Amino acid sequence: MRLLPIILSGGSGTRLWPVSRESMPKPFMKLAHGKSLLQLTCERAWALPGVSHAAVVTNMAYSYKTAEELMVESGAGQTTLLLEPVGRNTAPAIALSALWAEAQFGPDAVMLVLAADHLIEDQAAFAAAVADAAGLAQREGRLVLFGIKPTSPETGYGYIEYGSGIPGSNACEARRFVEKPSAAVARGYVESGNFVWNSGMFCFTVRSILAALAQNAPAVLEAARRVASRSDLAAAGQVSFDPALFSELPNISIDYAVMEKAKNVAVIPCSFGWSDIGSWKAVAEVHATDEAGNATEGNAILLNSRGTYVRSEDRLIAVVGVEDLVVIDTPDAVLVAHKTSSQHVRDVVAQLKLRGHRSASEHTTVRRPWGSYTSIEEGPGFKIKRIVVNPGQSLSLQFHHKRAEHWVVVRGEAIVQIGEQEHPTRAGEYRYIPLGETHRLTNRTDEPMELVEVQIGEYLGEDDIVRLVDNYGRASTSAS
Repeated sequence: MRLLPIILSGGSGTRLWPVSRESMPKPFMKLAHGKSLLQLTCERAWALPGVSHAAVVTNMAYSYKTAEELMVESGAGQTTLLLEPVGRNTAPAIALSALWAEAQFGPDAVMLVLAADHLIEDQAAFAAAVADAAGLAQREGRLVLFGIKPTSPETGYGYIEYGSGIPGSNACEARRFVEKPSAAVARGYVESGNFVWNSGMFCFTVRSILAALAQNAPAVLEAARRVASRSDLAAAGQVSFDPALFSELPNISIDYAVMEKAKNVAVIPCSFGWSDIGSWKAVAEVHATDEAGNATEGNAILLNSRGTYVRSEDRLIAVVGVEDLVVIDTPDAVLVAHKTSSQHVRDVVAQLKLRGHRSASEHTTVRRPWGSYTSIEEGPGFKIKRIVVNPGQSLSLQFHHKRAEHWVVVRGEAIVQIGEQEHPTRAGEYRYIPLGETHRLTNRTDEPMELVEVQIGEYLGEDDIVRLVDNYGRASTSAS
């Protein structure tokens, strides 16, 4: 049996702001394990028997970071990145993954769909559940879901009611799906004993999911086929999709599109230490605590406090006389919330977006395929950045309509192209980029290069970039 993990790595993770933001969302967030959620998911998948290839579905903007995490840091095996121009929910992602898998491995390959932002503590129990699901999917053509036996009446999860058992398996017939019930209803589900949390993980053959899409969500499958017809599904390493055709895909989850309608859905009630890390309360619960129930990451002191989680990326955080709080400190934002209210952090992000605040989507340090930039200070008519260019990398050849730039190299050596001429520029040396002039910054050395940039102009937004040539496929776009 060929088992093909499909890892869905998207979403903005707004409930985990200010660490998770649109520019660097939850799958890249590192926990106490020292590895990101995406890395842990990939390693979990590669540890399963019968896996020789995997795919990660992610946004084009995260392709460089995903490749870095999976192929450099965690040493994963052969992995293909399926790159979405925009987010279109799980049904289109799974449809395109199935069409890619069909082209690569045929209709009998067994797809194991996993979310990139889950934690699972018991790998052996997880592997046993996967083997059970894969066998059932292969023998009977079932669409198999992994349900989590509830440990409490959670209102932030969807539930699945299950019925009679399926012979030869630990799976049961799926009766109905319920979206995030009230506390009283959730309590009744837990007490009934035949409801599980919907984990959002699935197992089915390529043939079965394509047939289910054709029957229950034909518009999704037809649109996915149009996208696939304009894509090189055999491309090595990365598969890109036409943005115009991709935007026509319906924005719908696989639960709504297929699972709640199909007649051959099975669910396996599981207990393998699962968490979707969907809130800071959930993050706190995966950390070891002291005798007072406190947990910390980074530089923190807690006095006369109980049940409190503190995470600091830099500064010393002192907490005195509090109970059941989460305190999250990043260079440009601090979150303080009661654990019972941590699900409402997304409302903070919504407010920030309404105010046009950049911290809703970006960190102070923003990662790019060529390196990173850090915003240091901004005022009327000026902005100061620290730019780091990785060895052998280059920014796009570009110009700006509304700003000039002053560059001082502070570490390493840069090649600064201004117009048609290239200028080798060493630490301590300066270059001026006039408004409207084409320019490019390149590091041809084996060491990182760092410079300080001062922007001067009437408008300093990142969308005032016109790319003429780009090594990362971003020419003629306005993304930074």
